[in-house]
Amino acid sequence: MLVGLALIAVPLLIAILTAVLQIRDLAETGQKIVVQGVTGARASQSLFEQIASLERTARLYGVLNDPKLLDLYRTQDEGLSATREQLHRFASGETRATLEELGELQGGIRATVMSTPGPSGAEAESDLSGRFTQLSALVERVAQQSNAQVDAEVAALQARTVDARKRLLWQAGLLLPLAVVAVFVLTLGVGRPLRKLDRAISELGKGDFTHAIAVSGPHDLERLGGQLEWLRQRLLELAHERNRFLRHMSHELKTPLANIREGTELLMDGAVGELDTNQREVAAILRENGIKLQRMIENLLSFSAWQTTSVGLEATEFRLRPLVKQVLENQQLTLLSQRVRLDVRIEDVTLVADRGKIRLILENLVSNAAKYSPKGGTIYLRAHAADAQLLLDVADSGPGIPPEDRGHVFEAFYTGRAAKSTPVKGTGIGLSVVLEFVAAHGGSVQILDGQFPGAHFRITMPIRATSGDRPVSRAPKAHAHAA
Repeated sequence: MLVGLALIAVPLLIAILTAVLQIRDLAETGQKIVVQGVTGARASQSLFEQIASLERTARLYGVLNDPKLLDLYRTQDEGLSATREQLHRFASGETRATLEELGELQGGIRATVMSTPGPSGAEAESDLSGRFTQLSALVERVAQQSNAQVDAEVAALQARTVDARKRLLWQAGLLLPLAVVAVFVLTLGVGRPLRKLDRAISELGKGDFTHAIAVSGPHDLERLGGQLEWLRQRLLELAHERNRFLRHMSHELKTPLANIREGTELLMDGAVGELDTNQREVAAILRENGIKLQRMIENLLSFSAWQTTSVGLEATEFRLRPLVKQVLENQQLTLLSQRVRLDVRIEDVTLVADRGKIRLILENLVSNAAKYSPKGGTIYLRAHAADAQLLLDVADSGPGIPPEDRGHVFEAFYTGRAAKSTPVKGTGIGLSVVLEFVAAHGGSVQILDGQFPGAHFRITMPIRATSGDRPVSRAPKAHAHAA
């Protein structure tokens, strides 16, 4: 980033420095011309005044022949020489030649005036007057040449100003594309790695650890990408360890659970003698909780397998109504204890799907509805075919799902706020399994409002699912909207 900023800033700084130097040079030249013009004008005016005084003193000396007037003439002549020298410092070319001619004429007049005795007679006065007239004409020429010199320097300054303006415009015209190119290069060099990092962080936040993180660009961003890749691998290892733990624990629990269920079934069948009413009620409680525990273990196994391996669908043809009846019979004791009424309207649709996964979908949704329904409430089951799609609705008369929980209820191990108020606790993976299995059949799950008083889940899936491998991409989150 520093290199990119330098590529943008250095040319601009060079252009600014060049402009400052040029402006300073032009300002100094302009100041010099102004000083020279003012000095020349004052010196020219002073020359006219000094020549007039000098001529007057020379005429008086010629008449009076007073030594004091000669001393005054000498002083005035020195002042004229000093003014002439001052002009000579600023003059150039023709002006200097005129000043030198003026100096020679001034010297001739000085010699005439200083001669002893001084000039006398009409002829001498006429000659002196003519020479002073020539001296005034030379001063007039010096003034004109000085003005012409100032005008020439002003015109040269204007030309330099125009050239400097053009040069600055050319520099700006060249630097602007260079700055745009530098910004583009900086955007490619830094913006692209930053977008990769942002995408990688978003995937990690969503729990997607399948894509390796490789960032190319500046060293610091590459190092940050390497740290994110290490984090991704570590999170992936933790996810695998968690799934292995769930799988091992589920298998360890499955064997003793099978023995408990088998013993319970033997008791219910009277293998050890006929049971009275109380004994049969206790055995029924054992059987019902054994089924619940089996379903939880199956959810854990299904979730673990679905997270770690590419599990395909074992599609077979079966009727939906007998499967729903079997699921309701397995949960009969829970429904009776809750005194929940069933409102079932299931069309006898024939499906081509994975029967085991459809059974788990139904068991999880019915169990979830029974858990949140109040005593004396109602569970609604609807199923019908619409074109080539199956629409399956499972709803209850409970408190419903709060809006703030709807974005999370399908996440694994999320129990929600409503679950904290219910006495029956779950693992929090039932709805996650529902979503995964429905997506595996090419369907979707929606949370609807308005038709039933409580939570309302609608599953839309093909009636004939294709048997094959599980899709590579994870299922999208379920839609949640008002009906």
